[in-house]
Amino acid sequence: MSQKILHRLSQTTNVFGLKLWAVVTICTAMVILVTVFVVWVWGFSNRRRPKLSSSHHCKLSSSKAAQRIAAAVADESSDMFASQSVPRNESSWTDESSSRTGSRSSWSADFPGGGAAAGGDGSDLGWGQWYTLREIETATHGFAEDTLLGEGGYGIVYRGELPNGTLVAVKNLLNNKGQAEREFRVEVEAIGRVRHKNLVRLLGYCAEGPQRMLVYEYVDNGNLEQWLHGPLAESNPLTWEARMRIVLGTAKALAYLHEALEPKVVHRDIKSSNILVDTTWNAKVSDFGLAKLLGSDKTHVTTRVMGTFGYVAPEYCNTGLLTERSDVYSFGVLLMEVITGRDPVDYSRATGEVNLVDWLKQMVGNRRSEEAADPNMRVKPTTRALKRALLVSLRCVDPDAQKRPKMGHVVHMLEADDFPF
Repeated sequence: MSQKILHRLSQTTNVFGLKLWAVVTICTAMVILVTVFVVWVWGFSNRRRPKLSSSHHCKLSSSKAAQRIAAAVADESSDMFASQSVPRNESSWTDESSSRTGSRSSWSADFPGGGAAAGGDGSDLGWGQWYTLREIETATHGFAEDTLLGEGGYGIVYRGELPNGTLVAVKNLLNNKGQAEREFRVEVEAIGRVRHKNLVRLLGYCAEGPQRMLVYEYVDNGNLEQWLHGPLAESNPLTWEARMRIVLGTAKALAYLHEALEPKVVHRDIKSSNILVDTTWNAKVSDFGLAKLLGSDKTHVTTRVMGTFGYVAPEYCNTGLLTERSDVYSFGVLLMEVITGRDPVDYSRATGEVNLVDWLKQMVGNRRSEEAADPNMRVKPTTRALKRALLVSLRCVDPDAQKRPKMGHVVHMLEADDFPF
């Protein structure tokens, strides 16, 4: 038998006149080499490209209210919260009301599932006020329906009145699969000790058993979305001056978060409904439930794609790589929304006008900029003022993230009289 096998292997084949054993050896070697090469390429591509879960895919929604891109809050990386944000040297766009107060306390150990505070011993996070559940219920009249301010995917907000007469907004976080605890930690770490006149102030908290509530200052003039798209949009539209004041305040808040804190704070959900306004049109950036902290040693962080459809930067949507430039893109969309009075995505409009960014680029390219201004404004802005705002917005939504300006530069462009057109 072995002699027959050897005889066959020594026979000449039609492949370049090679012996059968040589052909078998060559084929086997080629299979091994191809297999090794495929395995190497697969491993290399996995190292270079972040692994995205199904929630990374941007899902379209025809609802007027922009939809969350993902259904679950991202699993926050513990190393992002290893150190508290503290102010760096502040630039001219920060103001005397911008500060951090107190020193960090190890609050996470107090609330693993209710923890010390849940026991009612009055312990706190080293800042703000710790409220009992009874105090919160009293302030909101038992979470009465007439105190309801708003409701979203992550919690319900109620108006409350403290015993001293101070009005507050109480955010009762929904506890879906530990979601309340995650958002509680994120918001406390992101803005617990931050003080800036254009950031909504987090006054305190309640943590009893599974309950997680955040207590904010009460801003009594609604949010930007209501003023741009609600009933007041036609009956009492915002003036150009009020719009630019709101936009500038928002830009200053983001510049502070990105450039004056260490680690920097990336908001991740800048949109009109998260910009509260007071009676003098000062902007108050709110809702830090999706915020991420980015240390000085990190250029980006890889995370599940979260945000609101229409505002999310394309590179973040496609790769999951988050930087402060993602907030810059969202701000650019917000500025376009303020200029035009249009939703970022509106399926009720004609085909070429559904996406605000694409439509506005086309209008500017066709030299029809003045037609883009919100028709509800009773007094139109000057050509120079409109052109300034449009150019700033277009720079912020540049498809190349590296070409977008930093928020400190955006503030300068909005304020400078000598802005180059």
